[in-house]
Amino acid sequence: MKKIIREDARKFAFDYNDKPLIHVKAGERLEIETWDAGSGFFKSAADKAIPGNRPGFDRVPPLANPIAGPVFIEGLERGDTLVVNIHEIEVEKTSWVAIGPRRGPLGESTRWPELSSEYTTMVFKHSVGPSGTTMDGTLHFNDKISWPITPFVGTLGVAPDREVATSIDGQGDWGGNVDIRDCKPGNKVFLPVYHPGGLFYLGDVHASQGDTEYTGTAAETQSTVRLSFDIIKGKRPPGMRIETPSSIIAIHAYRPLEEAVHQATVFLMDWLISTYGFSPTDAYCLVSTCPDFRINVYQMCKIGKLSYVAGAELPKRYLPKS
Repeated sequence: MKKIIREDARKFAFDYNDKPLIHVKAGERLEIETWDAGSGFFKSAADKAIPGNRPGFDRVPPLANPIAGPVFIEGLERGDTLVVNIHEIEVEKTSWVAIGPRRGPLGESTRWPELSSEYTTMVFKHSVGPSGTTMDGTLHFNDKISWPITPFVGTLGVAPDREVATSIDGQGDWGGNVDIRDCKPGNKVFLPVYHPGGLFYLGDVHASQGDTEYTGTAAETQSTVRLSFDIIKGKRPPGMRIETPSSIIAIHAYRPLEEAVHQATVFLMDWLISTYGFSPTDAYCLVSTCPDFRINVYQMCKIGKLSYVAGAELPKRYLPKS
């Protein structure tokens, strides 16, 4: 199995000018070792998110949220669709979340001064599960609260068509820092392709995250991700899509949130019409009447240029049988 080691996973932009770090064929397995979003800075509660103390924070925007890549997928061309198959994510022994002054939506809170006057880092221990790994392990929030580790890839995508986008706040139909908890093992991510080989990047794994990632950081961790790629020739979706074993999800990132929700729903309708043979009328009425249609708000952080990320989801049982 080909591998990108952690020391080589230190890019901070989705850049079509980058030379490929590795070449793979469709169906070939690849292993990527990722940094956490803080590039290894947060090791204990003593490591505070003070910008002046953090490497890379003398740059604008900061050199944070490292990603690995680009990966060149042989046979992939502009106008195709890249299918990312996420097989396994094995997180390291700890994860962290960091809050403090001017960080996140309560970084200037007067109601709870400790949130805006102090820097706080929480480090969570991970215990292994029955497999002997963290893939089915437990995250310990404190001595009384714990939950199953539910890892996913927070930042992934291909190189945008003409722009260069940073890994810290770049987002688009091509992917980016979207923090979608459904980018997890067992699911497929569909991305539109703009350059030969796709130029795929990946990083920013979370051990777990609540809806919206309210503070701006979740359970940030280092990891090993195992994945493979498929190619759909001659078709390019209007935006990022996800297929789970039981549902399909159309994604859009935008501000305000209602526009992200609206466009994600339109993209789901487009998927139903173009792929599954629904009429526009049936697709339109289905998303309004089906009790199992869902809007997922994955990321809604009031941080920098980040847009809000919404997903419009429909169970597969409502799709025509193939």
